Amino acid sequence: MLKELGKEYGAEQRISYLKDNCDAIEEKGYMKPFTPDQMALKKEDLANVSIKIAEIDEQKKAANDEFKRIQKPLLDQKNVLLMEIKNKAEYIREEVFKFVDTDSRTVAFYNQEGDLIESRPAFGNELQGTILQMARSAQ
Repeated sequence: MLKELGKEYGAEQRISYLKDNCDAIEEKGYMKPFTPDQMALKKEDLANVSIKIAEIDEQKKAANDEFKRIQKPLLDQKNVLLMEIKNKAEYIREEVFKFVDTDSRTVAFYNQEGDLIESRPAFGNELQGTILQMARSAQ
């Protein structure tokens, strides 16, 4: 088989020649090579599209960063609420009042409302009496 057929004719005459001399006409897909000029245009198009995609990616990243910035305090609040609901209590940091009972060798901590929030065995250095402990034990 020849690599080229009817190249000596113009476009319309070539098509007529090929129709008149072929065995059948079929619809078929194939890869048609580019000319060097077409290839240069395709590469230029690729570069332009790549630049646009990079710009969109930058905008997308900036938008995502902004959404994350807005969302972070809400996520933190959500986590705190979940923890509080799970524990059925909230975490508070405040001044509490420590009482050492040398007789039972325990230490108790009370909040500002007077509620016992923690008790534990006393450490050795906590069992050394203070004036307040002596006054309480005298009552």
